[in-house]
Amino acid sequence: MNENLLQYWNRLKQYWNQFSKTQRFTLIATVILIILTVGIISYNFSKTEYALAYTNLQPSDAAAIKGYLDGAKVPYQLSDDGKSIGVPRSQVASVKLAVESQGLNKTGNVGYGAFSQSGTFGTTDREFDVKYINAVQGELQQLINSNNAIASSKVLISMPKETVFLPKGQAPEKATASVMLEVKPGYQLDQAKVDTMYNLVSHSVKGLPVENITISDQNGDPLEYSKVGAKATGSASLARDHFEINNQFRNDVQRNVQQMLGAILGRDKVIVSVFSTMNFDQSSSTSNLVTAPNQVDQTGLEISIQEIQKNYTSDGGAANGGVPGTGATDVPGYQGANNGGKTTSEELQRTVNREVNRITQEVVATPYLVKDLTINVGLEPPDPADPNSLTPDTINAVRGILVNIVRAALADNKVAITDEDLLKKVTVFPHTFAKTNDSQGLASNTALLYGGLGGLALALLGVGAFWMMRRRRKAQEEAEEAALLEESEAAKVEFPTIDIDNVTNENQVRKQLEQLAKRKPEEFVNLLRTWLVDE
Repeated sequence: MNENLLQYWNRLKQYWNQFSKTQRFTLIATVILIILTVGIISYNFSKTEYALAYTNLQPSDAAAIKGYLDGAKVPYQLSDDGKSIGVPRSQVASVKLAVESQGLNKTGNVGYGAFSQSGTFGTTDREFDVKYINAVQGELQQLINSNNAIASSKVLISMPKETVFLPKGQAPEKATASVMLEVKPGYQLDQAKVDTMYNLVSHSVKGLPVENITISDQNGDPLEYSKVGAKATGSASLARDHFEINNQFRNDVQRNVQQMLGAILGRDKVIVSVFSTMNFDQSSSTSNLVTAPNQVDQTGLEISIQEIQKNYTSDGGAANGGVPGTGATDVPGYQGANNGGKTTSEELQRTVNREVNRITQEVVATPYLVKDLTINVGLEPPDPADPNSLTPDTINAVRGILVNIVRAALADNKVAITDEDLLKKVTVFPHTFAKTNDSQGLASNTALLYGGLGGLALALLGVGAFWMMRRRRKAQEEAEEAALLEESEAAKVEFPTIDIDNVTNENQVRKQLEQLAKRKPEEFVNLLRTWLVDE
């Protein structure tokens, strides 16, 4: 067995000696790299990969979840601040379900569950009130924390003391509430979400108006209710809003003019300056109009028509008596009945009910109007040294574009503006632009950059030339060493040898001689000569 191992070792040494130093180094490096790769892959597959199951936990919740994981023998990782817990990725879902089923994650509050955990038997009214307030605060915290933008919250409610008798003319006290929010980084609460939180707190507590609620973020900045905040902010906030609107309008006009003229004349050939003033007086009007549906005849729609027609006809008759006005009881000169005439009468009544259009218009004016707008544009001529290279046609075309912009911006203004007034609000002047220090610094930085790149290129060329010369010199030295080695080998004749001492079988010696005679006949002949000389 040892002889076979020794043979294998000798063969391995012979095979190893056939490689050059570079090949040996490459082979060793490859083997080491393969071993390291296999080891790293095995380590990554064998180690436990953790994933965050809970973040921003309250200390009480983190302690409860940690106790459950210890009891269930589930491996976990706890962050340095104790607010985050990581479990194996494959067990995240099962751990969350188990924790929620046991009610361990309560976001630092219990809510109404406090009454189910401990009975109320033997509890005084004072203790019950305290538990009730804590439960309401906990429920509100859970509602607020359900918002994705809220990391945690703290609610404090103050309930008034209930009394049976109140002094005459004194209104009952109302509850108050304070809410502190911790907004997650990168999130921002809009006004609608803030109003929703105010309504949640107000509707969750009896006798708690919105005016008695205070909400602020972790930085202490108040979050005002929209309907109350408008009165509380005062004139300073209103002036700031007006300034921002005016500034945004001015920047939009300036950017649009800059982009349009820059695309035509060149981006670095145009300078735009805009100044504007606005009227923020908001007015509303109500109009009650009555119009006829039939505009041609100016008549309304006929809703109902009622017609009554009466006709009366009498043939008359002979009356007994004497001459009218001659009796004892008659009045002299009174006209008596016409006994021999025919009487006819006709009566016609027509009633028409018409309906007209009744229009009620409530018009609210726009929140702002542009009172005045001026645009000043500086153009650099194509030839900066010659201001006359900018033609008058180009200047007039630019002035016409600016006049149209001013006319469109002042369209809602009720003041009549003539073309002469519009031309006064626009200024276009050609002038050579002054070179700023920034542009000079940019040019110098560009020169330094190009110089640095050139120096780096020269350094790379020098290193490459040095490496080529060194490689050529090394090749020459190797060639000289090879020549000297060949000369020394030619001077010294080496005869092949066979390890006969370690071979115990004659068949093995015969096989080695046959292989030597087939592969290297010259060495085999030299070996025979050596044996003959020795004998």
